[in-house]
Amino acid sequence: MPRYEFRCRACGDTFEVNRPMAEAGAPADCPQGHADTVKLLSTVAVTGRGGGSGSGGAPAGPVSGGGCCGGGCGC
Repeated sequence: MPRYEFRCRACGDTFEVNRPMAEAGAPADCPQGHADTVKLLSTVAVTGRGGGSGSGGAPAGPVSGGGCCGGGCGC
């Protein structure tokens, strides 16, 4: 079941809620009882060596990162 991260606007507490994807946008109450919360955007990190890389197990090359256009212009 997916885990969603929320932050309480009243006390600043950050907490996680496990719920089905169908309820992803539903509001969540803070563990302290506050109702004014906002859902945070979370990132997913996958680590380890998997067998499905398609490159014979060789490590992947460097990934260009970020920026408004994927890092190609150096902005």
